[in-house]
Order: sequence, then structure tokens, then C-alpha cells
Amino acid sequence: METIQESVPDKSVPVEPIVAASMSATPVPARLSLPPKGSCWYCEKPLDSVRRFCGKSCADSFDEEAEYNR
Repeated sequence: METIQESVPDKSVPVEPIVAASMSATPVPARLSLPPKGSCWYCEKPLDSVRRFCGKSCADSFDEEAEYNR
């Protein structure tokens, strides 16, 4: 059995991003796991090969629709 000090994560030790995300209270939006595809994931407007959405309104609408369809 471990003590309370051993069970609490040490904030000074760096943690891998995936582990840190699972430890946080806020869920990771589904849009962050989407790969860039050359067009907006919501409205299909052509984009560069880095961006996922053409703007904040499309990203927010995508999140809202994803939450509704859960």
C-alpha cells in the first residue's frame, strides 16, 4: 500500500502529453485528434496542409455537432 505522498503526482516531474491530458479535468476536444486533410473538416473549404478548420466558427460548430451526436 502506498502513502498519500506517493499517490499524488509530483508537479516538478515532466509528464508525457498523453498522460497529462488524461490527468486534467477538462476533456480533450475531438477536433485535436483530427489529421489535417487540406480542407476544413466542417465546411470543406480548401486549406493548407497544416490547418484543420478555416476559422473559429467552423471549429466551434464542429465541436458543438460532435457533442450533440455523442
